[in-house]
Amino acid sequence: MNKHFTIGITGGSGSGKTFFLQGLSNFFKPEEICLISQDNYYKPREQQSVDENGIKNFDLPVSIDREAFLEDLLKLKAGQNVIKKEYTFNNPSAEPQMLEFKTAPIIIVEGLFVQYFEEISKEIDLKIFIEAKDHVKLGRRIKRDQVERGYDLDDVLYRYQFHVMPIYENLIEPLKHHSDLVIPNNSHFKAGLDVLATYLKSKIKEVGN
Repeated sequence: MNKHFTIGITGGSGSGKTFFLQGLSNFFKPEEICLISQDNYYKPREQQSVDENGIKNFDLPVSIDREAFLEDLLKLKAGQNVIKKEYTFNNPSAEPQMLEFKTAPIIIVEGLFVQYFEEISKEIDLKIFIEAKDHVKLGRRIKRDQVERGYDLDDVLYRYQFHVMPIYENLIEPLKHHSDLVIPNNSHFKAGLDVLATYLKSKIKEVGN
């Protein structure tokens, strides 16, 4: 068996991917699991596409530096650590940090397009789709974008209607039918989290042999 077992977690914006990963990481020692997020691989703000109203669209596949994302994933799978500057979406109240991703037996890549990008998808051993109802995702998106990214409510609602949902319906939601595991997250995901953690612990033992 390979020295690393790679998981790709995707789902709509606001489905709870990041929160799910935080819960999953609590089951493991730091040296057992590596979490790497698509959020740190957005292209510079000035390179982002704009819509017909001049609003930057961060929800397109072209908004991601997929080459750098793949390069760092391959480094981790080859046993190398990765250092990456945090992407703050130009939020003036957020000070970017230098992030270090340490290679581990379990590597988890998370993000909207990790299963959509074919070159990244083929590096994934287990594909997981986090699912939530639209109104739940919208509420989470509002909270995140206002607090973490400094967007006002009108901006958040505009982006959700004209950027987020069209991409989700056309590109992301169909990935659910090709995933190995679909986990609903409308209120909680404890059962799915417990099952996955138990499975991954067995994989760590296999990797170590």
